[in-house]
Amino acid sequence: MSKTILEVKDLKINFKTYAGLVHAVRGVTFDLKEGETLAIVGESGSGKSVTSNALMKLIPQPPGIYASGQILFNGRDLVPLTDKEMSKVRGNEIAMIFQDPMTSLNPTMKVGRQITEVILQHKKVSKADAKKRAIELLSQVGIPFPEKRYNQYPHEFSGGMRQRVVIAIALAADPKLLIADEPTTALDVTIQAQILELMKEIQKNSKTSIIFITHDLGVVANIADRVAVMYAGQIVEYGTVNDIFYNPKHPYTWGLLGSMPDLDNDTDELLRTIPGSPPDLTNPPKGDAFAARNEYAMAIDYEQEPPMFQVSETHFAKTWLLHPDAPKVPIPDAVAKRIEGYLAKGAQEND
Repeated sequence: MSKTILEVKDLKINFKTYAGLVHAVRGVTFDLKEGETLAIVGESGSGKSVTSNALMKLIPQPPGIYASGQILFNGRDLVPLTDKEMSKVRGNEIAMIFQDPMTSLNPTMKVGRQITEVILQHKKVSKADAKKRAIELLSQVGIPFPEKRYNQYPHEFSGGMRQRVVIAIALAADPKLLIADEPTTALDVTIQAQILELMKEIQKNSKTSIIFITHDLGVVANIADRVAVMYAGQIVEYGTVNDIFYNPKHPYTWGLLGSMPDLDNDTDELLRTIPGSPPDLTNPPKGDAFAARNEYAMAIDYEQEPPMFQVSETHFAKTWLLHPDAPKVPIPDAVAKRIEGYLAKGAQEND
């Protein structure tokens, strides 16, 4: 049984703004085991990136406020730590891969030096050993001619190669947890697939735990063990990849699955969209935050926030549709077709 490396309990993050207090993260709870990949999925503004930045204590205070909750990393609560104390955790035990590699890299410094600096900061090694390790890392993340590339600047690399350098920097101090915040969004589809393959390889070889932040459920199927679906600052569905893809329970998850393009079928079927837009979190809605966009919403959805119902040992969803007295609503046809497609594809791959 893998040990739990991270436990997030009832995390609430607010921001003071001119428009009022924004309740960006509203009671998020999840855990992560050693060597596991958890994907956090949701539209822009759902609270995914705020959650991931909160784990690293990268939210400036003010305007950010850690209103409540715990972030237990190997049993130690990170929330009360000072910036100086957190600097020993960042990069060393928890590392982050950001969305845009150009903002993560120093354009005036050779990439090799950017990697060796991280190694020297966190490991007691000589400069020669740090250089050797940096070249190994460049090779490990799939950069050809690493000895030559070590002495080049970021502008001499393509977008995909720059993201590989960022991953090498994140791995430099052998972190226990890697947080990847939309690491493939700025890349084309082919390079995206290569970076995802690389991350799967890293996890397999180093047993690093990964939190993968994305708005794209399609990315999740190939990389994650478990999925947390976020909406309006809350986790609304939580389960294994199979739970979420083959047995989704929350109407928001149905919407995300139904709006994914199906590249395997040459149908002229129009993509479904989720009507409306996320709520204003300076004034969060009274009941279910998704009610105004949910075609299956009931009167109670506008009055009372649903609890997290347990579907199975691994699967939970925050929707009144799971209440024993709720009407039985079938999964929308577009989502049911998508699930049939996944099952058929999975059967072919297993043959």
